[in-house]
Amino acid sequence: MSSVPPFSVVSGATVHDVLAGREQDVVDLVARAYTAHGRQQTVNPPSYFLRFPDRPDSRIIALPASLGAEFAVDGIKWISSFPANIASGLPRASAVLILNDHDTGYPFACLESSIISATRTAASAALAADRLHAGRERPRRVTFVGTGLIARYIHRYLSGTGWDFDTVNIYDHTPEYARSFADYVSGTGHGGTVNVLDDAETAVRASELVVFATTAAEPHIKDVDWFAHNPTVLHISLRDLSPEIILSATNIVDDVEHCLKAQTSPHLAEQATGDRSFIDGTLYDVLEEKVEIRADRPVVFSPFGLGVLDLAVGAHVYSEATRRGLVTPVPGFFHDLNRYA
Repeated sequence: MSSVPPFSVVSGATVHDVLAGREQDVVDLVARAYTAHGRQQTVNPPSYFLRFPDRPDSRIIALPASLGAEFAVDGIKWISSFPANIASGLPRASAVLILNDHDTGYPFACLESSIISATRTAASAALAADRLHAGRERPRRVTFVGTGLIARYIHRYLSGTGWDFDTVNIYDHTPEYARSFADYVSGTGHGGTVNVLDDAETAVRASELVVFATTAAEPHIKDVDWFAHNPTVLHISLRDLSPEIILSATNIVDDVEHCLKAQTSPHLAEQATGDRSFIDGTLYDVLEEKVEIRADRPVVFSPFGLGVLDLAVGAHVYSEATRRGLVTPVPGFFHDLNRYA
């Protein structure tokens, strides 16, 4: 007979403590979630965007998902994006993650999820960077375009999974943010050069690995020639590159249906061409070695962000936090449980 699971809350401080220093473990976890998704052991419906006529630059997104295989957990991430927060020193995004019991459907945990969201995004980027360079020399120079929380987590996950850069190049349209990010990189013990660059073209041309982690709503990088050195591009913010740049590259996405919507750069490329033949494969295809990564053109990884990744990381955090006694139970959260009272 099924019973109602206890309900607990997991704070952001606990999430941070559980995940700190576990970069390679989390990347491996995310790889297993991508494998489950590629083997159709997940349900990952389209994200739902709540938008506001009085705040057109802001949104709250619902990402429901079900993750099978070894994970056996359902749930939903509810994540807000309010870019105006940055001006007051707050992070742009805030989030919670609800985990639901596989057998009863009852929610059993609510976790602070801005850290989980940033972590799964960074782990996905680090995984892609690693597998896209399998059998090839890793770049020694990296450029970050956009310098917020996500850029910081990606830098942490690259460093924490064995990437060692001689040069870190930084560009942000707000110079103050770029300088702050440079101070952060220097403070991590980076032994190489840290450059704050004055323009996007110089920044893109300067490195063989380029990370876009901006809040851009439409393409602002439009010149195909900037990518003539055939870099690997982690296009995390999805809307930075013109369709022409996308069409000139080898394109890897996390999920074709999810990525080619909502006016992302790949979606604009699809609208421009009328088909999806420019998509070379998914990250699962890369993990399974089903895609040839050519050295004679740029490689662009564009991840829309899958709710199943949040479930994988969130379920791991909950399990570990429970083992350590760090969850906060909410006694009596489910109260009226007798059908006939």
